[in-house]
Amino acid sequence: MTAVLREKSYFDQRATQEMREHLHPVERTVQEDLAYACRILAATGQEAGLAGQISARSDTPGAYWTLRFGLGFDEATPNDFIEVGPDLETLSGQGMANPATRFHLWVYKSRPDVNAIIHTHSPWVSALVAARQPLVVAQMDMTPFHNDCAFLADWPGVPIADQEGVLISEALGGKRSIVLAHHGYLTAGGTVAEAAYLSVYLERAARMQTRARVYGELTPVPDHLAQEAHDYLLKPSIVKGTFDYWCRQIDRSAA
Repeated sequence: MTAVLREKSYFDQRATQEMREHLHPVERTVQEDLAYACRILAATGQEAGLAGQISARSDTPGAYWTLRFGLGFDEATPNDFIEVGPDLETLSGQGMANPATRFHLWVYKSRPDVNAIIHTHSPWVSALVAARQPLVVAQMDMTPFHNDCAFLADWPGVPIADQEGVLISEALGGKRSIVLAHHGYLTAGGTVAEAAYLSVYLERAARMQTRARVYGELTPVPDHLAQEAHDYLLKPSIVKGTFDYWCRQIDRSAA
Protein backbone atom coordinates (compact mmCIF):
# COMPACT_ATOMS: atom_id res chain seq x y z
CA MET A 1 0.00 0.00 0.00
CA THR A 2 1.39 3.35 -1.04
CA ALA A 3 1.34 5.97 1.69
CA VAL A 4 -0.26 9.30 0.84
CA LEU A 5 2.28 12.07 1.32
CA ARG A 6 0.76 15.27 2.57
CA GLU A 7 1.86 18.64 1.22
CA LYS A 8 4.57 20.47 3.16
CA SER A 9 2.19 23.39 3.60
CA TYR A 10 0.06 21.18 5.88
CA PHE A 11 2.99 20.57 8.22
CA ASP A 12 4.03 24.21 8.08
CA GLN A 13 0.58 25.38 9.13
CA ARG A 14 0.35 22.72 11.82
CA ALA A 15 3.77 23.58 13.27
CA THR A 16 2.92 27.27 13.27
CA GLN A 17 -0.33 26.66 15.15
CA GLU A 18 1.32 24.36 17.69
CA MET A 19 4.11 26.86 18.32
CA ARG A 20 1.48 29.49 19.11
CA GLU A 21 -0.07 27.10 21.63
CA HIS A 22 3.05 25.73 23.29
CA LEU A 23 5.70 28.44 23.14
CA HIS A 24 5.05 31.04 25.80
CA PRO A 25 6.99 34.24 25.04
CA VAL A 26 8.39 36.20 27.97
CA GLU A 27 7.25 39.81 28.23
CA ARG A 28 9.98 42.34 28.98
CA THR A 29 10.47 46.08 28.71
CA VAL A 30 12.39 47.34 25.71
CA GLN A 31 15.28 48.22 28.02
CA GLU A 32 15.33 44.67 29.41
CA ASP A 33 15.35 43.22 25.89
CA LEU A 34 18.16 45.57 24.89
CA ALA A 35 20.25 44.60 27.94
CA TYR A 36 19.76 40.91 27.23
CA ALA A 37 20.64 41.44 23.56
CA CYS A 38 23.88 43.14 24.60
CA ARG A 39 24.79 40.25 26.91
CA ILE A 40 23.97 37.74 24.16
CA LEU A 41 26.22 39.57 21.71
CA ALA A 42 29.03 39.60 24.27
CA ALA A 43 28.53 35.91 25.06
CA THR A 44 28.79 35.05 21.35
CA GLY A 45 32.06 36.95 20.96
CA GLN A 46 30.69 40.02 19.23
CA GLU A 47 31.97 42.76 21.49
CA ALA A 48 34.46 45.12 19.86
CA GLY A 49 35.34 47.56 22.61
CA LEU A 50 33.04 50.55 22.23
CA ALA A 51 32.54 50.06 18.49
CA GLY A 52 29.34 48.02 18.76
CA GLN A 53 25.96 49.73 18.85
CA ILE A 54 22.41 48.76 19.67
CA SER A 55 19.22 50.79 19.60
CA ALA A 56 15.44 50.46 19.70
CA ARG A 57 12.86 52.88 18.42
CA SER A 58 11.24 54.98 21.15
CA ASP A 59 7.59 55.96 21.46
CA THR A 60 8.84 59.54 21.16
CA PRO A 61 8.78 60.50 17.45
CA GLY A 62 12.25 60.57 15.92
CA ALA A 63 13.90 59.17 19.06
CA TYR A 64 15.41 55.85 20.09
CA TRP A 65 16.87 54.04 23.10
CA THR A 66 20.56 53.15 23.04
CA LEU A 67 23.31 52.02 25.39
CA ARG A 68 25.03 55.03 26.91
CA PHE A 69 28.48 55.58 25.48
CA GLY A 70 31.38 54.22 27.48
CA LEU A 71 29.89 50.84 28.37
CA GLY A 72 30.58 47.49 26.74
CA PHE A 73 27.93 44.95 25.76
CA ASP A 74 28.93 42.61 28.58
CA GLU A 75 28.14 45.13 31.34
CA ALA A 76 24.84 46.49 30.01
CA THR A 77 21.84 46.61 32.38
CA PRO A 78 18.34 47.96 31.68
CA ASN A 79 19.24 51.15 33.57
CA ASP A 80 22.11 51.89 31.19
CA PHE A 81 19.93 52.83 28.23
CA ILE A 82 19.21 56.43 27.36
CA GLU A 83 16.63 57.93 25.06
CA VAL A 84 18.10 60.23 22.42
CA GLY A 85 16.45 62.61 19.98
CA PRO A 86 16.88 63.48 16.29
CA ASP A 87 20.27 65.14 16.85
CA LEU A 88 21.50 62.55 19.39
CA GLU A 89 20.57 64.85 22.27
CA THR A 90 19.80 62.95 25.48
CA LEU A 91 16.07 63.07 26.30
CA SER A 92 15.89 60.53 29.14
CA GLY A 93 18.58 59.08 31.38
CA GLN A 94 22.16 60.12 31.98
CA GLY A 95 25.05 60.09 29.55
CA MET A 96 25.57 60.42 25.80
CA ALA A 97 24.94 58.24 22.78
CA ASN A 98 27.74 56.66 20.80
CA PRO A 99 28.32 59.31 18.08
CA ALA A 100 28.39 56.54 15.47
CA THR A 101 24.72 55.72 16.11
CA ARG A 102 23.80 58.76 14.03
CA PHE A 103 23.24 56.54 11.00
CA HIS A 104 20.55 54.67 12.98
CA LEU A 105 18.44 57.82 12.66
CA TRP A 106 18.46 57.45 8.88
CA VAL A 107 17.50 53.79 8.96
CA TYR A 108 14.58 54.46 11.31
CA LYS A 109 13.48 57.39 9.14
CA SER A 110 13.47 55.34 5.93
CA ARG A 111 12.11 52.10 7.43
CA PRO A 112 8.93 52.42 9.54
CA ASP A 113 8.96 48.63 9.93
CA VAL A 114 12.30 48.67 11.76
CA ASN A 115 12.16 48.98 15.55
CA ALA A 116 15.64 47.80 16.53
CA ILE A 117 19.14 48.03 15.06
CA ILE A 118 22.37 46.23 15.94
CA HIS A 119 25.78 47.05 14.48
CA THR A 120 29.02 45.30 15.43
CA HIS A 121 32.49 44.53 14.12
CA SER A 122 32.20 40.84 15.00
CA PRO A 123 35.23 38.61 14.25
CA TRP A 124 33.92 36.43 11.45
CA VAL A 125 31.94 39.13 9.66
CA SER A 126 35.03 41.34 9.99
CA ALA A 127 37.09 38.65 8.24
CA LEU A 128 34.51 38.46 5.46
CA VAL A 129 34.34 42.21 4.93
CA ALA A 130 38.10 42.61 5.13
CA ALA A 131 38.12 40.44 2.01
CA ARG A 132 35.28 42.61 0.61
CA GLN A 133 33.05 39.56 0.17
CA PRO A 134 29.24 39.50 0.25
CA LEU A 135 27.44 36.69 2.04
CA VAL A 136 26.75 33.51 0.05
CA VAL A 137 23.73 31.56 1.36
CA ALA A 138 25.02 28.02 1.05
CA GLN A 139 23.56 26.20 4.09
CA MET A 140 20.23 26.03 5.89
CA ASP A 141 21.27 28.13 8.89
CA MET A 142 22.28 30.90 6.48
CA THR A 143 18.87 31.07 4.79
CA PRO A 144 17.41 33.83 7.01
CA PHE A 145 19.63 36.07 4.83
CA HIS A 146 18.40 34.78 1.46
CA ASN A 147 17.51 37.87 -0.59
CA ASP A 148 17.52 39.67 2.76
CA CYS A 149 21.15 40.72 3.25
CA ALA A 150 22.48 43.71 1.33
CA PHE A 151 26.14 44.46 0.60
CA LEU A 152 27.80 47.88 0.69
CA ALA A 153 31.00 47.45 -1.30
CA ASP A 154 32.60 50.81 -0.48
CA TRP A 155 33.29 51.95 3.08
CA PRO A 156 32.10 55.53 3.66
CA GLY A 157 34.37 56.05 6.68
CA VAL A 158 33.52 56.42 10.36
CA PRO A 159 29.71 56.78 10.42
CA ILE A 160 29.40 59.84 12.64
CA ALA A 161 27.86 62.23 10.08
CA ASP A 162 24.66 62.41 8.06
CA GLN A 163 26.26 61.34 4.78
CA GLU A 164 27.04 57.85 6.11
CA GLY A 165 23.45 57.50 7.28
CA VAL A 166 22.19 58.24 3.79
CA LEU A 167 24.59 55.73 2.18
CA ILE A 168 23.95 52.92 4.64
CA SER A 169 20.16 53.32 4.72
CA GLU A 170 19.97 53.44 0.92
CA ALA A 171 22.19 50.37 0.58
CA LEU A 172 20.11 48.48 3.16
CA GLY A 173 16.93 49.23 1.22
CA GLY A 174 14.09 46.97 2.34
CA LYS A 175 16.33 44.19 3.66
CA ARG A 176 16.83 43.20 7.29
CA SER A 177 20.63 42.90 7.21
CA ILE A 178 23.62 44.42 5.46
CA VAL A 179 27.29 43.49 5.27
CA LEU A 180 29.52 46.57 5.14
CA ALA A 181 32.82 46.11 3.32
CA HIS A 182 35.92 47.00 5.39
CA HIS A 183 33.60 47.63 8.35
CA GLY A 184 31.09 45.21 9.91
CA TYR A 185 27.38 44.50 9.68
CA LEU A 186 23.98 45.89 10.59
CA THR A 187 20.77 44.04 11.39
CA ALA A 188 17.40 45.78 11.41
CA GLY A 189 14.54 43.97 13.11
CA GLY A 190 10.91 44.56 13.82
CA THR A 191 11.80 43.77 17.44
CA VAL A 192 14.94 43.70 19.56
CA ALA A 193 14.65 39.90 19.59
CA GLU A 194 14.65 39.76 15.79
CA ALA A 195 17.65 42.07 15.45
CA ALA A 196 19.58 39.96 17.99
CA TYR A 197 18.55 36.69 16.31
CA LEU A 198 19.78 37.99 12.96
CA SER A 199 23.02 39.22 14.52
CA VAL A 200 23.90 35.86 16.04
CA TYR A 201 23.05 33.95 12.88
CA LEU A 202 24.84 36.43 10.61
CA GLU A 203 28.07 35.99 12.57
CA ARG A 204 27.62 32.20 12.35
CA ALA A 205 26.98 32.47 8.61
CA ALA A 206 30.17 34.48 8.09
CA ARG A 207 32.13 31.91 10.11
CA MET A 208 30.67 29.08 8.04
CA GLN A 209 31.42 30.82 4.76
CA THR A 210 35.00 31.61 5.75
CA ARG A 211 35.65 28.03 6.82
CA ALA A 212 33.88 26.43 3.86
CA ARG A 213 35.96 28.36 1.33
CA VAL A 214 38.86 26.06 2.24
CA TYR A 215 37.03 23.39 0.22
CA GLY A 216 36.40 25.59 -2.82
CA GLU A 217 33.67 27.84 -4.13
CA LEU A 218 30.40 27.78 -2.21
CA THR A 219 27.26 26.45 -3.88
CA PRO A 220 24.24 28.60 -3.02
CA VAL A 221 21.08 26.88 -1.79
CA PRO A 222 18.53 26.70 -4.66
CA ASP A 223 16.38 29.81 -4.63
CA HIS A 224 13.00 28.20 -3.90
CA LEU A 225 14.37 26.11 -1.03
CA ALA A 226 16.30 29.05 0.42
CA GLN A 227 13.17 31.20 0.35
CA GLU A 228 11.13 28.49 2.03
CA ALA A 229 13.69 28.11 4.81
CA HIS A 230 14.05 31.92 5.12
CA ASP A 231 10.34 32.31 5.78
CA TYR A 232 10.20 29.38 8.20
CA LEU A 233 13.23 30.37 10.29
CA LEU A 234 12.01 33.95 10.58
CA LYS A 235 8.61 33.01 11.98
CA PRO A 236 8.06 35.30 15.01
CA SER A 237 7.50 32.32 17.32
CA ILE A 238 10.86 30.79 16.35
CA VAL A 239 12.68 34.11 16.62
CA LYS A 240 11.19 34.96 20.03
CA GLY A 241 11.54 31.41 21.34
CA THR A 242 15.22 31.39 20.39
CA PHE A 243 15.81 34.81 21.97
CA ASP A 244 14.09 33.71 25.18
CA TYR A 245 16.32 30.62 25.27
CA TRP A 246 19.44 32.77 24.90
CA CYS A 247 18.16 35.01 27.71
CA ARG A 248 17.88 31.95 29.96
CA GLN A 249 21.46 31.06 29.07
CA ILE A 250 22.55 34.54 30.17
CA ASP A 251 20.64 34.15 33.44
CA ARG A 252 22.28 30.79 34.14
CA SER A 253 25.76 32.13 33.42
CA ALA A 254 25.15 35.03 35.84
CA ALA A 255 23.87 32.81 38.65
